[in-house]
Amino acid sequence: MPVKPLHGSRHRRRASSQQIAGKMPLFGSTFSPKKVPPRKSASLSNLHALDRTTKEVELGLDYGSPSINIAGQSLKFENGQWMTESGGTGSQREVQRLRKRNQQLEEENNLLRVKVDLLLDMLSEAAADTHLKEKELEEMKNLSGRRK
Repeated sequence: MPVKPLHGSRHRRRASSQQIAGKMPLFGSTFSPKKVPPRKSASLSNLHALDRTTKEVELGLDYGSPSINIAGQSLKFENGQWMTESGGTGSQREVQRLRKRNQQLEEENNLLRVKVDLLLDMLSEAAADTHLKEKELEEMKNLSGRRK
């Protein structure tokens, strides 16, 4: 027995989910990415098989001693010490001048320390004298107050 529609005289027929999926690609198709081609194999280098001197010659790995430039003076690290690259007498003169100036400043510093110590001793002596005189003055006031 056929089913009668409840509303209206027209027969309506519902579409099945399969029919909807066929018409609407959003519901029917699944995500499938394109196949990625395989990677090319990496070339195997034989650099690890070379000895140190060959690598230095071929690849330029001999960097030499590290060098820096500070305040216009070039220095090079050799045998565990920083040396001037030029080795000229101009830098030696500068070093001698700085050493002499350093010596003068140390002597001046020592003299100033002696002067500060002397001034502190004088201040201590003056403070002690003042304290004694104040004490004597207080005693004299007490004696003169008793006599009256």
